Amino acid sequence: MGAAWDRLSPRQKSWTMAGTVALISLAAGYGLSQLGEGQGGASDAGGSATECEEVLYWYDPMVPGQHFDEPGNSPFMDMQLVPKCAGEEATAGVRIDPGLVQNFGIRTTEAEYGVLEPEITVTGVLAYNERDVAIVQPRAGGYVQRTYGRAPDDVVGRGAPLADILVPEWGGAQQEYLAVLNSGDEELAQAMRERMRLLGMPPGLISSVGRNGRPQSTITVTAPIGGAITSLGVRPGMTVMAGQTLAEITGFSPIWLEAAVPETQAANVRVGQPISATLTAFPEERFSGPIVAILPSAEDASRTITVRAQLPNASGRLKPGMFAHVSLTPDTRRALLVPSEAVIRTGRRTIVMVKQDEGGFMPAEVRIGREAGGRTEVLAGLSAGEQVVTSGQFLLDSEASLTGLDVRPVDQADDASTGGEDEPATFGATGTIQSIANGSVTLRHGPVPRLDWPAMTMTFRTKSAAQMRGLETGDRVRFTFTQQDAGPRIESITRAGQ
Repeated sequence: MGAAWDRLSPRQKSWTMAGTVALISLAAGYGLSQLGEGQGGASDAGGSATECEEVLYWYDPMVPGQHFDEPGNSPFMDMQLVPKCAGEEATAGVRIDPGLVQNFGIRTTEAEYGVLEPEITVTGVLAYNERDVAIVQPRAGGYVQRTYGRAPDDVVGRGAPLADILVPEWGGAQQEYLAVLNSGDEELAQAMRERMRLLGMPPGLISSVGRNGRPQSTITVTAPIGGAITSLGVRPGMTVMAGQTLAEITGFSPIWLEAAVPETQAANVRVGQPISATLTAFPEERFSGPIVAILPSAEDASRTITVRAQLPNASGRLKPGMFAHVSLTPDTRRALLVPSEAVIRTGRRTIVMVKQDEGGFMPAEVRIGREAGGRTEVLAGLSAGEQVVTSGQFLLDSEASLTGLDVRPVDQADDASTGGEDEPATFGATGTIQSIANGSVTLRHGPVPRLDWPAMTMTFRTKSAAQMRGLETGDRVRFTFTQQDAGPRIESITRAGQ
């Protein structure tokens, strides 16, 4: 055999090897097909139904929420549907051998009460104080003789001269007034003073004419407030009419700071809340002031709301148009907190993976609030003391989805408002404010099932006067309270719908 092989040419050796490989492949394929037919027959003979005494439904493990009444191929994946047998216990959670937890990098931490101190950092721009605006108009028509070299954007002080106006009709009235004064008829003199006031003469000018005995037909128009001339419509030699706008002056002490706050943070800002700002012009200084207004509309493009604060500016160093970095600190409150990395946002809901006994993990839906400093506030769906997964949670969530594990609903968790041994129980209700007094508030509230309280009207103590700021009698509110030796005390209270 070896001698025959040696006598073959290289081309003949190549063809011989190719033919041998083809024959082997054909033989292997035939054998596998016969084996598959035998096994397939056995499978068809038994069927999936033989694995269960009663099949509730069939499902695709990759899409466990979709149920089918008949077996067959999955419309989602290239695989057979799996039967769900009657009497099967629901999976209690994802189970992992405790010895493998460390290997998988799974870490947990305890949900606990703490004080959330969020800080919102946004950008802002200084602007003129539009509440401090003066429109300068003459009381009588005449001719402009002088404008004192003023120009738009000039900064002027209160009482600064803006223009001299000659009013011809004042001359005749003043001459008549002086003649009446010389006659000694006081009644007629009083009538002449009233006439001059109706002609637009200021009281000071009338007194000056009577005292000096000389007519004054020229009046100097002055700035009623200090600020910047934002509009100037007067020039020497022009004719002006009574009531015509000569100039517009806008103040900037105090000056406005308008900051763009994301609409997701709209609930964390309020009128009267203090802000702190740093300006690129004065990087080593911090300026502070209260929020005086929250504008009623949001910007479509940036999805922000405009918050307007007021900063002192007696020296005039702060100029409209300056750029600022603004820090807003919402009110702090105690809350149930978890690390932000433990929170999984799926788009439809928010869940955390909760550790159970003996290596079990259960997905739990939660309702979250504010986030700050790497921690997130849990409003419902979790209890203090429960262990949540902070590393490896996405692996567990994927496994829970593949096995069709149900997510624990928010309302099936233990009361997340109940603290530990040192934290008094907190109860919640809704009601209507009947009256507000110093240190207390009277509420007509609904039932409180955990205390077996029916709907009633009662008085609650408040922690501070700041709690009731912005609330009035008749407001519909949501509130939480604790039971103490001195009686129930309000912990938090907000207008319903906020």
